[in-house]
Amino acid sequence: MPATGSSYWMDSAPPRAALPPLVGDLSADVVVVGAGIVGLCTARELNRAGRDVVVLEAGRIAGGVTGHTTGKLTSLHGLRYERLRRRHGEEAARLYADAQEDALRQVTRICEELGIDADLEARPAYTYTLDEARVAEIHAEAAAAAAAGLRAAAVTDTGLPFPVAAAVGVEGQLQFHPRRFLLGVADDLVAHGVRLHENTRVTDLREGADCRLTLEGGGTVHARDVVLATQFPLRCHTTLLMRLSLRREFVVAAAVDERHAPYGMYVTSDLGTRSVRTAPAGEGRRLLIVAGEAFEPGSEGADDRLERLERWARAQLPGFADAPTGHRWAAEDVHTSDGLPFVGHEHPDTQHVYVATGFGGWGLSNGVAAARLLTAHLTGAPRPAWTELVDPRRHLPVREVPGVVRRQTAVAGHYLSGRPSGRRCTHMGCELGFNDAELTWECPCHGSRFAADGTVLQGPATRPLED
Repeated sequence: MPATGSSYWMDSAPPRAALPPLVGDLSADVVVVGAGIVGLCTARELNRAGRDVVVLEAGRIAGGVTGHTTGKLTSLHGLRYERLRRRHGEEAARLYADAQEDALRQVTRICEELGIDADLEARPAYTYTLDEARVAEIHAEAAAAAAAGLRAAAVTDTGLPFPVAAAVGVEGQLQFHPRRFLLGVADDLVAHGVRLHENTRVTDLREGADCRLTLEGGGTVHARDVVLATQFPLRCHTTLLMRLSLRREFVVAAAVDERHAPYGMYVTSDLGTRSVRTAPAGEGRRLLIVAGEAFEPGSEGADDRLERLERWARAQLPGFADAPTGHRWAAEDVHTSDGLPFVGHEHPDTQHVYVATGFGGWGLSNGVAAARLLTAHLTGAPRPAWTELVDPRRHLPVREVPGVVRRQTAVAGHYLSGRPSGRRCTHMGCELGFNDAELTWECPCHGSRFAADGTVLQGPATRPLED
């Protein structure tokens, strides 16, 4: 059965008319491209700093990556802290944790200040394994996360309805409704004079002392600085491009009796990734949200992966099998070669174009943190201590070279494929694959997605497929 393609977050937010698309030309101090969590939080910070800001969104607010997440706002990002400690040192792990914890506090403050009802709930977060051979790995992660300043500990009691071999548990984390949150932020932005346009696709960007953005309808926007908050950047220098890769995963959700709902937020890399959380569903029920089956965009067998995820949820989570599956959707994440985001100047020669990408599945807390860093870049304010850690211009360590080479070899294969029936992406000509669960054409190289009729669903491509 095909995924609906429409997430619970998009369907359950209050209905509202789209903000008008931009028609004609205009100018601003800063243009933010993308109205997800990075874009709108950056616009908010810049507006508060006195900058004239325009936000351009190709679709609807939170209609892209942010609106298709699982809505976890946590500092525990899988098994990241031990890797950070080994590769970059204990101070780097601490700085990363500080940035995430600050983001959680920032979201809480925004909800309180603006009176946003975003279903914000405090919950513990767990990274677990079922494999006894990985227990030492879990214990090392718990120690590294605790040393980085999180309230982390190795545990075996998680509240899941099945036993685990070991887990890292972190108290005081958050989950929320991302679209409700961003709609509240958007309303506040408009009230403070930010020009926000939905259904306005940027098709070209030329950098200079006067940056020029060309719109799909033919208009031009001029700005001193541009922030590309578009998941995979609209424009991406080769040095950055070669260090990015993409993964999609499916999400299914069903309302269960709250007595069956696990209390925390959970993730494991076992079984091709499994993520579990709940959300309020009213009348004594909780929406059980299950994600997993990560795959490269355009890979074969997407429908099989979706069915496998649903089978697991029905078998492992009480109540799921008895509840009709109300929503099916998919999320897409950009990963970097070293596991750290890219936030800052696009490449060494760039003066006025900034990117925020590569959050590796943890874009909600990282997105809020990125907004604060980007604003510091653009206003000259003191930059956070973790600025260099996520600088897109950072050096490629020798240990990462083999992985980057493997990735680029795979990408080259998609370009060189000679299948006569292959469709080509209008971004850079990579051969597309068909997702038989969502009925979409997908680019495994850079993540562009197209409807069956060729319409652009997700960039960086800006032109529809040719017949």
